[in-house]
Amino acid sequence: MDFRQLRYFVAVAEALSFSEAARKLHISQPPLSTQIKALEDELGSALLHRSRHHVALTPAGTLFLDKARAALANLEQAREVVRQVAAGEAGEIRVGFTASVPMQDAFPRAVQRFRVDHPRAMLELVHMSTGQQLQGLEKGEIDIGFLRPSPQFYPPASITVHEVLADRLVAVLPASHALANPVDDAGIDIGALCAQPFLLFPRGLGCGLFDHVTTLCNRAGFAPRIGQEAREATTIIGLVASGAGVSVLPEIYARTGIPGVTYRPLAGQDANSRVLVAHRTGALSPIMRRFLAFFEVGG
Repeated sequence: MDFRQLRYFVAVAEALSFSEAARKLHISQPPLSTQIKALEDELGSALLHRSRHHVALTPAGTLFLDKARAALANLEQAREVVRQVAAGEAGEIRVGFTASVPMQDAFPRAVQRFRVDHPRAMLELVHMSTGQQLQGLEKGEIDIGFLRPSPQFYPPASITVHEVLADRLVAVLPASHALANPVDDAGIDIGALCAQPFLLFPRGLGCGLFDHVTTLCNRAGFAPRIGQEAREATTIIGLVASGAGVSVLPEIYARTGIPGVTYRPLAGQDANSRVLVAHRTGALSPIMRRFLAFFEVGG
């Protein structure tokens, strides 16, 4: 039994005429009759009563007609799904992102536009550290990642990256700190914080920001003294406000509005922070290309 035989049977059953069905199918009548007979032989039951001037459904044919129509409808739906996936109109995307990424205006705006323009797509967003995203990409657990790596990061050949967002790192200081009220807009040399306890993300989270901060400190000639580690930036900012120490975070976190802290830009080009979008090399599906286009990333 194949779908061609089902289409032939449905055509005859609806027309109740072999000749009329043959015209609609654009075939001659003999092969149509042959295929219907082969279908009945396989099923072991007559589906149609035939006479010289009349065709009618048997009881078995009446029941089989509903099933045949449903099977053909399912086939058409499957074809449409495949067409939509191939055209980039549908499909599933799993996207990882670091905590600061959704705070950037471009990210939620692009995601919202993608959802509106591609209602058949399934978009799963997962909060993950940079290290977790790189592992997830390698293992095929996510399709796209938005990373904030350290300045020393170089992707392996299996991962392709593009810079999509950028901001600067800022010193997060208690409002009462001596450096909190500058006389000008010049950035702070991170070396001025060498005696301060630093509040940072744990190194074990695979956080590129931890590596970036420690690199800046090392270049300034000191190793940061870790006063406390915390997994959430808002927790770190709250601890800074309490006087527990200082921190270095992307400037986007100034939007949190937590009182009692001041944000001062760090001096030097090394304080620029990049957000990269990453995917497995050579593994872009059509719907992934559509998604990345909203971030002006080509294939």
